Amino acid sequence: MPANLVHPATESADARFADLDAWPPEAVLETLWESQLAAVAAVRSALNQLASACRAAAARLAEGGRIVYTGAGTSGRIAAQDGAELGPTFGWPAERILLLPAGGAEALVRAIENAEDNSEAAEKAVKEHAIGARDVVLAIAASGTTPYTVTFVALARQAGALTIGIANSPGTKLLSEAEFPILIETGAEAIAGSTRLKAGTAQKVAINLFSSLVMILLNHVYHGRMVDLEITNAKLAQRAVRTLAELTGTSEDSAAPLLARAEGNVKRALLLAHGLTPEQANQMLAQHRGNLRAALASLDPRSPGA
Repeated sequence: MPANLVHPATESADARFADLDAWPPEAVLETLWESQLAAVAAVRSALNQLASACRAAAARLAEGGRIVYTGAGTSGRIAAQDGAELGPTFGWPAERILLLPAGGAEALVRAIENAEDNSEAAEKAVKEHAIGARDVVLAIAASGTTPYTVTFVALARQAGALTIGIANSPGTKLLSEAEFPILIETGAEAIAGSTRLKAGTAQKVAINLFSSLVMILLNHVYHGRMVDLEITNAKLAQRAVRTLAELTGTSEDSAAPLLARAEGNVKRALLLAHGLTPEQANQMLAQHRGNLRAALASLDPRSPGA
């Protein structure tokens, strides 16, 4: 290997951990635990950049665009996990989420050889899915140099998409190609190059924050509750009833019929509780672009629900 070869910070080795494999298990675990705390702390310096990206993303998505997640390996899997949870948690439409990791869907469950180096596949994905001006692309790469991810962002930005790049190494190409670069500097891993550790944890925290704030800005949260959740199982059905009961100040027995009339939609059910018909509730929510707080205030500015 050439002596002058420069590695991304996430690929470097830390001399402190040279004998990690010879340490007592308890010492290894404490070190790995401390590194996880450091990863979470590293996100703090990126909060302002995340806030700016969230505002821009919410504005773009409010006009009907899609949110596109991409990355390779661990980063791609972390990105896809976040995207897959937007529907159940916030009722985000499935047709407005694209999960496009290097190597395709199969790469989410096993490593695909050379997928991260395939720039042509990134170009094909951008064209095939017609990534364009209404879309928001969230791209993640610990090293910030992954060819698939960098190419995807560069081409998506050329096509007019809003692009957000999250990397754990400074001065990298992903950060220079993205319109909104977000650096979360986590440095060397205790196991050199294993970015599923600190880098992966920091990425997960960052995109959790990103998607949660974007969904809040897009009116999918009210009074700290998931009022657009999709009822796909018994647990979520019970959560929806409990949420409605809490918001209306009634019992769950009283809330359940309202929720049924609203076809499982908590927002609509809360408006029904204020005397609206399902059709009127739909019209009111459409008028206020899904903003339940504004809809309730328009009914009665003195209403405690507003």
